[in-house]
Amino acid sequence: MLRKRSFTIARHRTSVALEPEFWAALERIAAARGLSLARLIAEVDVERAREKRGLLASALRVYALAAAAGQKNGPRGAKPLRPKSGENA
Repeated sequence: MLRKRSFTIARHRTSVALEPEFWAALERIAAARGLSLARLIAEVDVERAREKRGLLASALRVYALAAAAGQKNGPRGAKPLRPKSGENA
């Protein structure tokens, strides 16, 4: 089931619907980078616009997957995620 969240990006409100697992991954990435979730989403949105890609929700999913895979050429600052204590990799 999708969870919808609303953010203000570049002075306009937008809503994004993602699966809870993607929200959790993005929250971990933001925390690891010392950013708020809104700031991380804004950075992904800027990169998406620069590359003239589709929807923000899709860009966020790709960003989370690239970070999880540890891709060096992934979105700016993407770092591999490590499972939380007690989680399976």
